[in-house]
Amino acid sequence: MPTSKTGNPWTVLLSKPVYENPWISVTEHDVLNPAGKPGIYGVVHMKHVATGILPIDETGHTLLVGQYRFALKAYSWEIPEGGGKMGVDPLESAQRELAEETGLTARQWHALATLHLSNSVTDEVAYGFLAWDLEEGIAAPEETEELQIRRVPFAEAFAMAMDGRITDAMAVTLILKARLMAQAGALPKEVARFLKG
Repeated sequence: MPTSKTGNPWTVLLSKPVYENPWISVTEHDVLNPAGKPGIYGVVHMKHVATGILPIDETGHTLLVGQYRFALKAYSWEIPEGGGKMGVDPLESAQRELAEETGLTARQWHALATLHLSNSVTDEVAYGFLAWDLEEGIAAPEETEELQIRRVPFAEAFAMAMDGRITDAMAVTLILKARLMAQAGALPKEVARFLKG
């Protein structure tokens, strides 16, 4: 029976910074690949952690955030998402992000997932939360965000994630995971009843 190999099979010969801005840095590594052959490996280092929030209101609706994504050259419907400072509790960053994008605050929070996004080229870590027992306030999006907010039944958001109208990785993951956790009895009953389908 083969032995499981979980160690690092790459050898880094030289690393050189290529580009940096306030959000990312790019480093190119001269490497020997797992077969021992020379090559290069570019890594994008994210200077912030990502957070995503699936808010559920008292009628079983969620809020989707629509915005044009510059890198994709396409419009995207997502859950409220954003970045948090390294070293700050991801929940604190998620609470701030939910308030900024939607004006909502939540009295109840549940961690849904820790994710690595695009892990072949970036070290980005994302933290996803379910939020409920909501209170409305005034949104204050950043100047780089031109947002539309849609309030939809959770069942519709689930359908959008399943049929490809939502393609954002964190949104799809959190919507589907919330449904599965609710069906498995792994979420508080007061919110799970809206998510089971």
